[in-house]
Amino acid sequence: MKKIIVAFISIWIYTGIIHAQTAQERGLEIAKSADEADSGFQSTIVELKMILKNKNGQTSERFLINRILEQTDDGDKSLIVFNSPKDVKGTSTLTYTRKEGSDDQWLFLPSIKRVKRISSNNKSGPFVGSEFAYEDLSSQEVEKYNHKFLKEDGNLLIVEQDPVDPKSGYTRRIVSYNKDKAYRIERVEFYDRKNSLLKTLKYKDYQLYKDKFWRADRMIMVNHQSEKETELSFSGYNFDADLSDGDFTQTALKRAGK
Repeated sequence: MKKIIVAFISIWIYTGIIHAQTAQERGLEIAKSADEADSGFQSTIVELKMILKNKNGQTSERFLINRILEQTDDGDKSLIVFNSPKDVKGTSTLTYTRKEGSDDQWLFLPSIKRVKRISSNNKSGPFVGSEFAYEDLSSQEVEKYNHKFLKEDGNLLIVEQDPVDPKSGYTRRIVSYNKDKAYRIERVEFYDRKNSLLKTLKYKDYQLYKDKFWRADRMIMVNHQSEKETELSFSGYNFDADLSDGDFTQTALKRAGK
């Protein structure tokens, strides 16, 4: 009888080892859970205030509006338009996030009344003088990264994400997901091409919309190398905007910037 029990325990332990998740499998599972928890919003319009702070603490403000259209077969689409101050008024950016391959992005410059395509080689450049890069504007699709679970810290699940795109300005990101709040992201650390810590993005003052969608009222991006900071404050979320693909074309980009 003892031999039977020992044999059963051995089989149970062996089976458990065989089916145990790898760090990569668990990291991917967490990212998919976060994606699923935020799916179904369809389209959104939100107003933003951007506060730029230099290393001496001097600040300047910009005001913009962001329109987002959820896609089920590919990454989301977004259209960002600056409303003020005068020197950036009308500047607009259109982004088509791709689950596979490089994203498509266009910039409308009202001073020359032209739409300029942003090349893949320039995605790591600063977005209109902020600490956000153009690639930070893309929706964070699961397929854009290789995932690896690192550790659990209280209610946070820490996952390393390595960009699949070789032209990304980052070697990796360290993302903190809140397992108790629908896997919403609380913090992201960005490492540059030399694998040095470049930036940290913190999500603040979350609000729950339509009993499902968590949105941060503030995002603070700190550049540790330049000692500069960009804060985004969000207001007036509209989840009933009823946007369509026709609102996210190059024609719409020009029209939005006028």
